[in-house]
This record gives sequence, C-alpha cells and structure tokens, in this order.
Amino acid sequence: MRVAPLPADQWDDAVDNALSGLMPAERRNPQAAGNLVATLVRHPKLTRAFLRFNFHLLFGSTLTDRLRELAVLRVALLAKCEYEWEHHVGMGRDAGLSDDDIGGIERGEATDELDRAVLSAVDELHRDDVVSDATWTALSAHLKEQQLMDLIFTIGCYSALAMAINSFGVEPDSNLDPER
Repeated sequence: MRVAPLPADQWDDAVDNALSGLMPAERRNPQAAGNLVATLVRHPKLTRAFLRFNFHLLFGSTLTDRLRELAVLRVALLAKCEYEWEHHVGMGRDAGLSDDDIGGIERGEATDELDRAVLSAVDELHRDDVVSDATWTALSAHLKEQQLMDLIFTIGCYSALAMAINSFGVEPDSNLDPER
C-alpha cells in the first residue's frame, strides 16, 4: 500500500466538507465510506472534484445502469483492478447483469450487439485511446449522442480511477480493518 486510508482520528472538517452534499452524513466516516474514499480524502479538494464527476456518471448519466456496469467491469478486468472489479460485480448484478454476462465480460464476449460494441469500445480505448469507426457505428445504432459521450467518459473515468487504485495500492473493502 503506497497511500494508506486516512485514519479515523484525522477525518476533519476539510474531509467532511469534501464529502458533504455528495454522501450522506452517516457514510462520511472511514468504515462506511470504504477504503477508496478513505484513501482519496487525503486530498480533500481533489476528492470533491473527482466524486462530483464520478457521481454524474453513476447517478446522472444517460446510460442505463446495466450498460455502465458492463463497461466499468470490462475496464476493471483490463486494468487488473481487484478493488474496482469486486465493488462493481455486485453493482452489475443489481443493474441486471447475469453471471453469464459477467463471464462474457471476462472473456470479452457478448451475445447482444450493443453489449459487444460496448466491450469493443472499452478494449479499443484501453489499447488505442480511440474508438474505431466500426465500433462507433455499432454503438450509434443503439445510443444517442449524449449516451455515446457518457459512455466514453465512463470508460475514461473508471480507467483513471483503476490507475489510481492500483498505483495507490487501495485494498478491496473485504480487507477493511474494523479498527480503522
């Protein structure tokens, strides 16, 4: 672990201000917030700015929750980001992804044309930093312009987040120390 979660006794007004309006008061503590947020709040201004953007993608996006989670899980897999994968498998199931869908994400396969295009978009952005014309055309057959934009930013945001998680050494919440 390169950047440790902020200990509970150091959660001050700056941390609370960074999270206020974004998280309910009962979640603004190291145990309820989880390892990622507890690590990010070491830089309160960055945390607030990032979470505002991330929360748009989670709660204000024009994408369905299912498509968002399909993309996020593929990002997590390609980035080898255990924290992101573990966190989003449950969210993906809640959003309607089946075990078969999740297995397909792991294999880079999907039976549905739109799902295949989303997985291709993630793979292409991961590899080439651009979505190919063929994939863009396939996505455009199903998604409106704002949805396409939300998809690209979702992939980019969660890729950046995976890089940060992996670089900081954020451990999955299943490893959360109850004494923290």
